[in-house]
Order: sequence, then structure tokens, then C-alpha cells
Amino acid sequence: MKLLLTGAAGMLGQDVAAAASAFGHDVVALSRAQLDVTDPVGVSEVVAAERPDVVLNCAAWTDVDGAETCFGDALAANGAGAGNVAEAAARHGAWIVHVSSDYVFSGLKGEPYLESDVTEPLSAYGRSKLAGERAVAEAAPGRHTVVRSSWLFGAAGACFPATILRLAAERDELTVVVDQIGCPTYTSDLAQALLGLCSHPVPGVVHVAGGGDCSWYEFATAIVEAAGLQCLVKPGRTEDLGRPAPRPAYSVLRSERLAPALPHWRDGLWQYMAARADLAGAR
Repeated sequence: MKLLLTGAAGMLGQDVAAAASAFGHDVVALSRAQLDVTDPVGVSEVVAAERPDVVLNCAAWTDVDGAETCFGDALAANGAGAGNVAEAAARHGAWIVHVSSDYVFSGLKGEPYLESDVTEPLSAYGRSKLAGERAVAEAAPGRHTVVRSSWLFGAAGACFPATILRLAAERDELTVVVDQIGCPTYTSDLAQALLGLCSHPVPGVVHVAGGGDCSWYEFATAIVEAAGLQCLVKPGRTEDLGRPAPRPAYSVLRSERLAPALPHWRDGLWQYMAARADLAGAR
């Protein structure tokens, strides 16, 4: 399979590129500097030249709070940019796999979200990701897979566990919100699932996230314990943070379709810790 990967320098993109190469796929991995998805002409020219079987779009604006004040930029990347990639893929006969987010939901349902549930994003970031889903479906009808995932963390980039490990090594105690529940997803696990969907596409929307669920407080506690750090983690409230963007209080994802099942988030955390140790040892 020949795969064209956008957003290859990001945390998820790096894991996808590594996994695709390990599986023996022909991978064209392009960073934002090499291919800006907001440039429709550039995207079309690259896809036309490479003629991939599948285009996997991992390019995204990921600054959730920043999207509140820079919505036009977020929408250009997550909305129109996703549409540009899907349109070029469809025009040149490639399947498009696009990565979306749990933030397309309000979090008010109180039980796991399925693919058929009504979307109702609370934040500008969530609205930009939903716009991308719709742009992909419109540009490549019947030839697209939109993969919603959540709470990504990985060894190849900045993420929640990396922040908690740094802060827990510096402080005696941390306060982490207990009133947001979701599914932490290890990007190496997600990368393998995405490649499976590239090889055996499932049309439409699928939910692929780490098994189990937890609050950010529970996740932080597990991270500190896994590292053996002597830092007290205390439960806090979202409203006390004063963050610009509202977050869904409950955004657990489950699938009613033939979606790949990922390992439990705790298994992903142990893999993450081992990968960090390997990276530290290689330095």
C-alpha cells in the first residue's frame, strides 16, 4: 500500500510514519513545512504527483484554547484544510482517512458516545473539527473514513503525561480536574489502528479510543504512580482553572461499528513510560 501522510511531524504523525515503515508500506510522510493543508493547489499537486492508495490526514490545529481567539486559523486547518486533502484524494482515486476528535460532542449525554450520536461542540476547536468532518464527507462521498479519537498522548511530542511528569518532579503536590471524563489514547496504539483502517477501510465515521475511561485526576495519579514520584495529586474542578475553551465533561467514546479495539489506557500508559525510558537511554 502506498500511503501519503500529512502532519507527519506531529505526535500522532510520527507514530504513524514509524508504524507504516515497520509494516513495509510505501510511505510519503509530509510535515506542515513540506505540505500545508490550507493550500488547496499545493495539496492537489502533491497527491497528483504521488498517486497514493490512501491519504491519511493527521494535520491539525491542536491548540484548544488558542482556537477561541484564532478561530479563523483553526478552521482553515481543521475545516477547509481537511476538505482540501479529501478533495485531492478523491480526485486522484485515493481513499481518505481523517482524524477527528471527541470535542465534537457536548459531553452532556452522561454515557459513552457512539458514532450515531448528535454532535454539539462546545468550543471553537470542536466546531473546527466538526467542520472538517463535514468537509471530508462532502469532498469524498463513499470514499472516506473519519476516525474520532480522544485524549491523545505519545512519546513523540508534548502531551498530558509529559507535563504531569515534569510538574510532579518539581512540586510536592498537584491539583488536577476530576470532573472531565474521557478515554486516554496512546498514539502508538492509535497509529496501528489507523493503518488497519487504511488497509481495510470502514466508510463513514468510526470511534477509536483507548479502552476504559477515567478523569484527568485519575490519569495524573496513575502517571505519578507509574513513575514512582512522591507527589500528592489532589482533585480539582474545571471551573477553577479559568480556561478560555469549554471542555466536554464526559466524552467517552465507544463504537457501534467495526472499529478497531485499542488496549486499555493503563496499558498504553505503561507502553508510554517504556518508550520514554528507551528515548532517554538513547540520548
